[in-house]
Amino acid sequence: MTASAPFTDDERRHYDEHGYVLRRGFFEPHELKPFVERFLAIVSGELPPAPGMLVMRDVMVAKGAVTPSSREGAIAKIQDFQGDPVLFEGYVKHPRLLDAVEPFTGPDVKSIHTMLINKPPDVDGRHPLHQDLLYFPFRPADAIVAAWTALEPCTRENGCLVVLPGSHLGELMPHENPDWDYVNHLYVGVRGVGEETPRVHLEMAPGDTVFFHPILVHGSGRNRSRGFRRAISAHYASARCRYVEGQTPVAAGRPYVLVRGREHEGCI
Repeated sequence: MTASAPFTDDERRHYDEHGYVLRRGFFEPHELKPFVERFLAIVSGELPPAPGMLVMRDVMVAKGAVTPSSREGAIAKIQDFQGDPVLFEGYVKHPRLLDAVEPFTGPDVKSIHTMLINKPPDVDGRHPLHQDLLYFPFRPADAIVAAWTALEPCTRENGCLVVLPGSHLGELMPHENPDWDYVNHLYVGVRGVGEETPRVHLEMAPGDTVFFHPILVHGSGRNRSRGFRRAISAHYASARCRYVEGQTPVAAGRPYVLVRGREHEGCI
């Protein structure tokens, strides 16, 4: 099966049962190079950030607990890059990626969140176990999906993704700030989910891409290596999703951009 083929029955069954499916070699290495180069150009100051883009320093750097040896060593991630043609057009709107997303969202697709995660060494950088639906004030949850692609090797040593298989079959749970010395902004975690909870570590090679449900409990550990753990990701939703009355998103103000199909009146 080629990387561009639709999901097999087994892959879709795995997603439905476990809340995620990992496609090895979804992108070729040469397809990833422009994303890394663009990121480095932005954080070095060679290129200005696109309008609306957030370049986020790690909290330990921002508070002076760590002095990085390079500019890239200070950055936890960039997000909301819908104004950057290389990242948004090259990744979020990639036809192969949209073809993979469409079975979950339907033919009318919106981009609802974008990130390029750097996870530098020498900082805490953990992301507690959480559910992405917390950030999205619309439903149905089954019409929302994340795509997360490794740009460099993601291992247990450098803080790969961890998931709790089957947790997407539950509900959105209360979240809270973890009791850590240094926590990046909005890195909240599910209340009551501790280190003893069984989990699966998703070690990934460059180009491997995992698709996962917004209720799936997931997170990532500390980068204990000397390098970076870089990945690029996007969340998508059906353009038919509707807002939940009275619900305010944890991270408000993000634009939702139609990337395939058509708009629907009264929807997101």
